[in-house]
Amino acid sequence: MTETKKNKNQFLIHVLIWTVLIFVISIQLYTEENKISKMFFYRMSANLFFFYVNYIILVPFLLLKKRKIAYFGSIFIILIASYLLFIKLLPFPEEMSSFKGRKSLPVVYSLMFLVLGTAIKIYEEWIRNDTVKKDIEAQKNVSELEALKNQINPHFLFNSLNSIYSLTVKNSNDAPEAVIMLSELMRYMLYTSNDDFVLLKEELTYIENYIKLQRLRIAKNENVKTNIHGTVSTQKIRPLLFISYIENAFKYGTDFNGNTEVKIDISVKDNELQFKCLNLIGNRTKNSENSGIGMQNTKDRLQLLYPEKYWLTTGENDDKFIVDLKLKLN
Repeated sequence: MTETKKNKNQFLIHVLIWTVLIFVISIQLYTEENKISKMFFYRMSANLFFFYVNYIILVPFLLLKKRKIAYFGSIFIILIASYLLFIKLLPFPEEMSSFKGRKSLPVVYSLMFLVLGTAIKIYEEWIRNDTVKKDIEAQKNVSELEALKNQINPHFLFNSLNSIYSLTVKNSNDAPEAVIMLSELMRYMLYTSNDDFVLLKEELTYIENYIKLQRLRIAKNENVKTNIHGTVSTQKIRPLLFISYIENAFKYGTDFNGNTEVKIDISVKDNELQFKCLNLIGNRTKNSENSGIGMQNTKDRLQLLYPEKYWLTTGENDDKFIVDLKLKLN
């Protein structure tokens, strides 16, 4: 909503509220006295003027700017002015002479409008600040997500190129197929990089293709196993959530003897998904500077995209590294 439209709506709300309030009070006065004095409307107009001087000028430019002395000094002047106005020009009805505090009635009357204006303006400012804060936080999350997504493609590409390089070094006949498969994977990543959600079945196909690419470069791949079960229909998921864990499994899941063990199990039940990834802890030396970037990336994305909708545990057990992720799908 534009600022102009918002101000227009606010103006109309004020007009409606004051019209209804004045109408209700007028009906009450007419019911009791069979007439409505013009003085009532004059006094109401004067206090509405005081209300909006406070609401539009004093609260925003003095009170909310921490200029409290100037603000309360201005309020004091308004109360004096209202007292003189209502005593000299717009006196209250004589029948109110029995009211013990009749002389202070103009001040009380005006003070009610001033307090009301202050309360409304402070509440509106609190709502506005809260909205701005949420907008800033949302924008911050979007920026962080964009930065995280931009880290995925290079990380994935470097790992995949390493896999293809190992095939070319061995003069493997699978190298051309690996290049084609990589191009398909990159195409998927490029097309989904700007999508908030993708179909779960498309994401699972992408994972299967990535695993096929890895199997091409691994000589001893009999312990590379994938199991996807459950009913996959129209569920949707944030793209590229699991690839960092799978990359990590293949990167570190081979020992010095060339034995590779990677087991991936994905179970889908209604709108709940469980992802388990197990890999052998090989003896490959980790680069302390770059190690774990992709996994931390995924954890950060989960926190931003699925707050309180995921359960993640990672750890080592019997020379195996295990990732267990449960996710409530959107």
